[in-house]
Amino acid sequence: MGTGRLTGRRDQEATVPEASTAAGSAGGSPAGSSPRSLAEALRARDDAALAALLRARPDLLGPVPGDVTQLATRAGTRASVVRALDRLDRFALQTAEALAVGPDPCPYAVLEGLLTGGEDERARAALPDALATLRDQALVWGDEDRLRLVRTARELLAPSASRPSPTGLGPTVAEATAGMSPTRVQEIVAAVGLPATHDPVSAVTALTALFTDPERMSALLDEAPAEAHQVLGRLVWGPPYGEVTPNPTPPVRWLRDRGLLLPATARTVVLPREVALHLRGGLAHRDTAPVAPPVPAHREHRPQLVDANAAGQALAALATVEELVKSWEHTGPPVLRAGGLSVRDLKRTAAALDTTEQQAAFWAELAYATGLLASDGEADERYAPTPAFDDWLELPPAERWSQLAAAWLPATRTAPLVGEQDAKGRTLSALGPELDRSAAPEVRRRVLELLGELPEGASPDPQTLLARLAWERPVRGASELRARLAHWALAEAEVLGVTGRGALSGPGRALLEHRDPAPLLAPLLPEPVDHVLLQADLTAVAPGPLLRPLGDTLAVLADVESKGGATVYRFTPGSVRRALDAGHAAADLHAFLKEHSRTPVPQPLAYLIDDVARRHGHLRVGAASSYLRCDDDAMLGEILADKRSAGLGLRRLAPTVLAAQADPTVLLEGLRAMGYAPAAESRTGDVLVARADAHRTPARSAPVPVPEGPPVPDRTLLAAAVRAIRAGDAAATAVRKEPATSSAAGTGVPGELPRTSAAETLATVQAAALTGSAVWIGYVNAEGAASQRVIAPVRVEGGFVTGYDHTADEVRTYALHRITGVAELADDQV
Repeated sequence: MGTGRLTGRRDQEATVPEASTAAGSAGGSPAGSSPRSLAEALRARDDAALAALLRARPDLLGPVPGDVTQLATRAGTRASVVRALDRLDRFALQTAEALAVGPDPCPYAVLEGLLTGGEDERARAALPDALATLRDQALVWGDEDRLRLVRTARELLAPSASRPSPTGLGPTVAEATAGMSPTRVQEIVAAVGLPATHDPVSAVTALTALFTDPERMSALLDEAPAEAHQVLGRLVWGPPYGEVTPNPTPPVRWLRDRGLLLPATARTVVLPREVALHLRGGLAHRDTAPVAPPVPAHREHRPQLVDANAAGQALAALATVEELVKSWEHTGPPVLRAGGLSVRDLKRTAAALDTTEQQAAFWAELAYATGLLASDGEADERYAPTPAFDDWLELPPAERWSQLAAAWLPATRTAPLVGEQDAKGRTLSALGPELDRSAAPEVRRRVLELLGELPEGASPDPQTLLARLAWERPVRGASELRARLAHWALAEAEVLGVTGRGALSGPGRALLEHRDPAPLLAPLLPEPVDHVLLQADLTAVAPGPLLRPLGDTLAVLADVESKGGATVYRFTPGSVRRALDAGHAAADLHAFLKEHSRTPVPQPLAYLIDDVARRHGHLRVGAASSYLRCDDDAMLGEILADKRSAGLGLRRLAPTVLAAQADPTVLLEGLRAMGYAPAAESRTGDVLVARADAHRTPARSAPVPVPEGPPVPDRTLLAAAVRAIRAGDAAATAVRKEPATSSAAGTGVPGELPRTSAAETLATVQAAALTGSAVWIGYVNAEGAASQRVIAPVRVEGGFVTGYDHTADEVRTYALHRITGVAELADDQV
């Protein structure tokens, strides 16, 4: 259990033993013997178990290991082990933590005692599954009487002064006394009534034996003062360190003199691990969590009510996304130099959508993830709709929602982070960089899966759902991020319509099951209507979603005043002028309203249209720098005399023409702000019509989610990888003849490439080609990856050797200068 047991094991876990083993169960061993290394344990697995390991830890496939030894070595690297530990559930991680503080190797009975104390039946029942998980992940190997945690995992999980263990245990007696003087160690041995020894190693061994003997340890603690038991009680469950003064109290001195507290620094003492385990009754953890916390139903709703509520949210989501993207059609917000939206533009977008900035960021990110908007890539870079937006608008509502939901579920961009700061103190902006969180899709899907496990119409208490997620991924930091992602996923699913009243909807369940949700959503959405109700207060009420031509025209002619089940539009001089700018004549507007209104056109609305139309186009703005012309010279004189026109730089060129220093767009806006209704004209003098679809970006693809680590391999890749590993292992462990010369000898280390000179390599492969025999070669490809292969050469010419590769089971050609060495196989080999 001391440090000495951990030394000298760097090569043991990956070293291939002299004798290969037969295929067996994961972590098993041949003929009842315990595997002597992790590589031997992996070699004993069958192909299905090896594929399961590669599926659970896909980082081991980059690149495909050349043989089992390489696989075992890679499985023990720090980065790979950290990734594997991060994906353990709480009890599997507690099992690994118990192994890290237990003896090495650890018998199953000892591990069971560390986790159950002999009393926790739930932990005892769950331990085999937890241990199987660790075996499957190649974090534990060995038989039940010699369980071994891989060296890197032990280093990560074992307690140290700089990295406390979740178990709350401290260092062992051997570790805590490593820097202590031999005289002090002998003083402690004498204080506890043990005979003196000739060296500090045997003294520490005797002290460890005392602290691990329940009877002698109980007798020693019976002599301790009551205050000493209080001191031990404060340290027993961790942290095991405590500060002491230069002149400690008698209880602390009593404990320190007998080694029950050992010095960690000049001002701190530590409770040795053996003492803490005795006081705990042998438990490595105060509380274990062998069973996942349940996620029960908190509220019950009728499934029809849930679906109806979700459909309403889906309809609102479609309207919001459409309104957002259309609002950026003419002059979208500029792209910041570092990327993303400015705070001011986000506030404007939120005001236009009548929502919060956080919600506006979510809708903008959703439209971006769906590929409906992007930056236009021009010198004055701005955000604008993409051509895909026009195609999206032509789809039925249910299919449009399906595209939004399908983009939301796997997205790694996380809108709620907008406004927070990155590691360098920079504020994160909507549509900007640094918003990707690779864990977001997995958490989002897991939240929906937990909702899907409840009865239809049932919703959970969010706290129980968060507790379940924390159990499934308990690693600190990752667990906190997952909790935030889960909270955001619940809110986003509700506002998008994937859930209704906190319960998974029918379309949401189809989305989770990789089915098209559109057929389920379509019957829940109201049919579009072809009419509005005009009212005398210059408003129009749409009693439902409007048909697209009607909705598009009305959106130009009027402004949206309120949303909901019925949308209210308001007619204003500005909105009517907007319709006239778009090319509609006054007569067209009267006919349009008369055709689509179920109520008579109110007289005030008719007067408003005629009044704006009478003044519209009376003034004409064109491009010189810019100019203003009007047949009524008195009106031009009125504009010149108005103080509000001073900033436009106007001067009279002719009785009916004014020149301006401002460009036509600024001149148009300035005159409209003064209450006039000018119209823009072309170089030929024709009125310019402002069309709604004037600006689109070039074709843009939706952003690709940033995956969390390497992708999970499919069955084809797994099968090919297992075959390659088995073939490479066969080549690495093939029995070879002794080299004829010392220069042709390898190192003798299993898995090491052979080394021969170029002349010896050429002579050996030429002889093999003549005799038709097979040879064993080491080869380094163009990428620098080394491998061992068994080949039967058939032709050697031009600096290349061509032959049947028994490892790859095909004919291949190898460059002679890339062969590190060659050796003949034993007579009984391939």
